[in-house]
Amino acid sequence: MGLQCGIVGLPNVGKSTLFNALSSAKAEAANYPFCTIEPNVGVVTVPDNRLKVLEDLVNPQKVIPTVFEFVDIAGLVKGASKGEGLGNQFLANIREVDAIAHVVRCFADDNVIHVAGKVDPVSDKEVIDMELQLKDLEAVEKKLLKVSRAAKIGDDKAKKELAALERFKAHLEQGKNARGLDVTAEEKEAVADLFLLTIKPVIYVANVDEKSIISGNEYVETLKNAVKDENAQVIMVCAAIESQIAIMDTEEEKQLFLEEYGLKESGLNKLIRAAYSLLNLITYFTAGEKEVRAWTILRGWKAPQAAGVIHSDFERGFIRAEVIKINDYQQYKTEAACRNAGKIGVEGKDYVVQDGDIMHFRFNV
Repeated sequence: MGLQCGIVGLPNVGKSTLFNALSSAKAEAANYPFCTIEPNVGVVTVPDNRLKVLEDLVNPQKVIPTVFEFVDIAGLVKGASKGEGLGNQFLANIREVDAIAHVVRCFADDNVIHVAGKVDPVSDKEVIDMELQLKDLEAVEKKLLKVSRAAKIGDDKAKKELAALERFKAHLEQGKNARGLDVTAEEKEAVADLFLLTIKPVIYVANVDEKSIISGNEYVETLKNAVKDENAQVIMVCAAIESQIAIMDTEEEKQLFLEEYGLKESGLNKLIRAAYSLLNLITYFTAGEKEVRAWTILRGWKAPQAAGVIHSDFERGFIRAEVIKINDYQQYKTEAACRNAGKIGVEGKDYVVQDGDIMHFRFNV
């Protein structure tokens, strides 16, 4: 599944440094605005200890993790919605992603220029929010003009759309993000074609200095307080630490480095998993001598849809799925032993795939 999370924020908050640490793609990190001219796309593996469990049990020829895409989008500035800086181009880039990782500077450093002249995470957040809200308001108002004409001549569908659009307009005019408006599925459908920027789910990434990575700092606390009503996660990372981890060769070396800071895992691993969860994604596995592989699907998908991720023929000709729970696989060690113990479920088209299922599909085309 080609789902993407866009990394956004003001210039010089650490976006490109984080992106470089996230992926093998290397965006230029420089101490001036707009060092990222085109959106950079990086493919990262989703950390999952269950793959190692299956690898040890199955001893396959290769192991293939599931992946996730992050897009590094150049720094927005105040006035971006009106084309300031490189605004229009970058707002279009954000429109194409499925979720947003909003990086907020939560560290003081006289050597790193702040575009506004001072470190203020709440103000920084509000600048980005306002630019995205203004762009959304523009899109809603354009559709309102079109729909209102149809509503005036008695089109029932247009009347319902008009009411929904009016609600979104009023909400955005109050300086609120569209994701915070409590709407019905029908109302949400009325703006689906607009790909609203502020309706996308968001994670706030507090970029802190090294000494604040464990307990945070006053900047992080003010950010958490500012977003407490948004039902959004705040993740602390230290871009300086993550960039050092990214160039280390072995997992042992990385783990020793993390332990020096009192960390159990990197902030980026937390971010990757949080972004994966934010988009309501889960993982199922296929396991055999040739390969153990993780597959990404949306939570709630049924077995035929999950099979279609491997190949469309699997979905088209789906007969049944054989399912082993990973805890059973760990207990009984082999597929044969699971079968003998009655721990392989035979599931039909209505089976809802669960996170961690080990699956084998039967199909006929």
